[in-house]
Amino acid sequence: MGVSRLLAKAWIVTCLFAGAHALRTAVLMGAAAWPSVLQVLAAVLLFAAMGLLFVGGYGVSRDAFHARATAIFKPDKTPRTMPMFNDVVFLVFAALSFVDQVWYAPHHLSGRITEALENALYFAIPGNAVVADRLSECAVDGGRVFASSIAWFLALIFAASAVSRLKHTANAMRVDRMLHPQSLSPTGLAAVLGIVAVIGIQCLFVGAPLALLPCSLFIGLPGALLIGFAPLGFAYIVYAALAALLASGGDKPAH
Repeated sequence: MGVSRLLAKAWIVTCLFAGAHALRTAVLMGAAAWPSVLQVLAAVLLFAAMGLLFVGGYGVSRDAFHARATAIFKPDKTPRTMPMFNDVVFLVFAALSFVDQVWYAPHHLSGRITEALENALYFAIPGNAVVADRLSECAVDGGRVFASSIAWFLALIFAASAVSRLKHTANAMRVDRMLHPQSLSPTGLAAVLGIVAVIGIQCLFVGAPLALLPCSLFIGLPGALLIGFAPLGFAYIVYAALAALLASGGDKPAH
């Protein structure tokens, strides 16, 4: 259940990030504020529910929902097994990326900080260089290159922070798995997440497929997610895959 909860949390943050951009776009286009809020909220709740169904239907025991409710409302009787620090950092970094993407990057197209970070990430992350080149070809920068660089910078910080706590997360996954047995074996789960991580490396970190994307995909909500959130989501998936791989080993959980 541990990995399924991690992925569900990532999905919910994705929905919130997309919903914030959708609401901002609607307001900028002159739509009424409250009707737009209600429409976007309904869409966010609908898509977020998919993540909750993912938790309820993917490799969890039948008493999982009861256990989660008990953990939330009676933490003294059912202690939380999964650490929340990485989740909080992930949420905060997603919010920082959104703020940069919406308010800071469009008004700081050049400058020492902007150019230094863009140049550093241009060489460090091949996928970011592909995005920068593609945005230049499409003539749709508008701060998107800096927003992409910030997203990758935050993703690297998150990855380093999460990896430093990887053993603790893996131990918590083992305990969670004993409390709520999964239908998919730990090795099989680690293999599936590993395949997803490898695909993410090729598509986002290496970035070869990004050069084939049309210019229209770098504009609007798809572009906002690809530029401002995909690097963080990729780092989170890699963290979950590594934790699942470590948890699939035969080490006993730490006490």
